[in-house]
Amino acid sequence: MLSKDQRQKRIQDIIARESVSTQAELVERLRAEGVQVTQATVSRDINELRLVRLPIGKGRHRYALAQVAGHEGVEEELGRLFQNFVRDVDRGENVLVVRTADGHATGVALLLDRLRRDDIVGTIAGEDTIFVVARTTAEGEALMEELHALMLG
Repeated sequence: MLSKDQRQKRIQDIIARESVSTQAELVERLRAEGVQVTQATVSRDINELRLVRLPIGKGRHRYALAQVAGHEGVEEELGRLFQNFVRDVDRGENVLVVRTADGHATGVALLLDRLRRDDIVGTIAGEDTIFVVARTTAEGEALMEELHALMLG
């Protein structure tokens, strides 16, 4: 039986060489390599590895490692993700709620975290929702305007 690290390395190898669109497909690929795993475990691995789903055309997606180098690259990729996958941004005081297409919250949150901004305390991502905690209410309001602008391009 593989350790968690070994299994996650195997997942990274699989998505690097193959187009995998769903968790079920990833479970099948792992089982084909002799790794007995449940879909729930794969779901946790996907979140821990912070995998993103990239569009491959005709409404299909594939899992990929979020590979962004440098602050400028992060901003460009974040803009692309906001335009393609973010549906709404709302705010209550210093907490923003970012709604995404199903399966895209983790990838967007990863890039928000990689910005390493002082006005963002942190993020929590689910399947289609991200909580972004701003340091102050005023910074939350400014951040919401900035994220709305990212949605528009």
